Amino acid sequence: MKKITILGSTGSIGTNALKVIEGKSNQFEVLAISGYSNLNLLLEQIEKFDPKYICIGDESKANLLKSKYPDKEIYFGDEGLKAMGALDEADIVLTAISGAVGIEATVEAIKKEKRIALANKETMVAAGEYINKLLKKYPKAEIIPVDSEHSALFQSMQGSRKEEVQTLIITASGGTFRGKTLEELKDVTVEQALKHPNWSMGKKITIDSSTLVNKGLEVIEAHMLFGIDYENIEVLVHPQSIIHSMVEFKDSSIIAQIGVPDMKLPIQYSFTYPSRESNIVLERLNLKKLKELTFSQVDNEVFKGVQLAFEAGKTGKTMPCVFNSANEIAVELFLKGKIKFLEIYEIIEEAMKSHQIEEIESLEIIKKVDKETRKWVYENYGRN
Repeated sequence: MKKITILGSTGSIGTNALKVIEGKSNQFEVLAISGYSNLNLLLEQIEKFDPKYICIGDESKANLLKSKYPDKEIYFGDEGLKAMGALDEADIVLTAISGAVGIEATVEAIKKEKRIALANKETMVAAGEYINKLLKKYPKAEIIPVDSEHSALFQSMQGSRKEEVQTLIITASGGTFRGKTLEELKDVTVEQALKHPNWSMGKKITIDSSTLVNKGLEVIEAHMLFGIDYENIEVLVHPQSIIHSMVEFKDSSIIAQIGVPDMKLPIQYSFTYPSRESNIVLERLNLKKLKELTFSQVDNEVFKGVQLAFEAGKTGKTMPCVFNSANEIAVELFLKGKIKFLEIYEIIEEAMKSHQIEEIESLEIIKKVDKETRKWVYENYGRN
């Protein structure tokens, strides 16, 4: 039995992971779960999966859990997440928390030389240089990507060497506003931005998909995960979301990973790798029903997030952290109605321009830059 820690069990990735585990209950066991504020769903998960360790966002809710479950270990807040990442009993740590808060828990899991099923883009975007150094120091630790695009790249590269890769091709659905003009996006509402055509995700990730900033984050993450130069990473709009990403090799052959748009497949692969196994919760793709698979270039004049990410990634050092942190707060402000949709790009660009680049010598520098960038955004845009 593999014991699994799920950080972010009440989110979209976390709930799908629990379905995967339920479908293979003879092979996987839930050791620990964490949720930020959805106490009711967390309680349901505790009753169903009986984890030994539990973490929640604030102390008052943690105290409620302690009174209800005196036999369990209860944690709360950021320190609680770090403790969950460091649990000795865990075989696999799934980091499915959205935002930079997931970085420290991942670091703790690496130090314990665990398998990290990584569904937190920000870990490799903001702290990729630091994480890669840490992985060399703790060689038994491994990161298996869970994001559908990076899982697809990872799967497509199996049996090949990095030197054989010509181009990593990351696919994008195009989000809610595919094909729209700048004029059409000037006054879009939060409700409109949250209507993703293909995927069911949390609010922050759905807005990132609408701006295509998520693809920018994925470009940086792909560079950090696979060590491929930015000049050899490409983003293509693929509205059907059937081909999850592709690898073009130097002999001009292209290997793609395709399947239904369902996160349960990459989640399970991160648990079972290098094996592929059946599971009653996994849906099969019916190729006979596919009408078309189309691809087009990203409109960088409208959806500026991808190009800004390339700039941040090529600059390196602390700039990707600024890109990520500025976007997080910009999305938060948009969801609260304090800024307009297109101002998300403005905030990211201005935050990058104002940043004094630093070398990443420790996790403390990343935390400092993250904090400073968030403060800068609030001070300049959060007062409306």
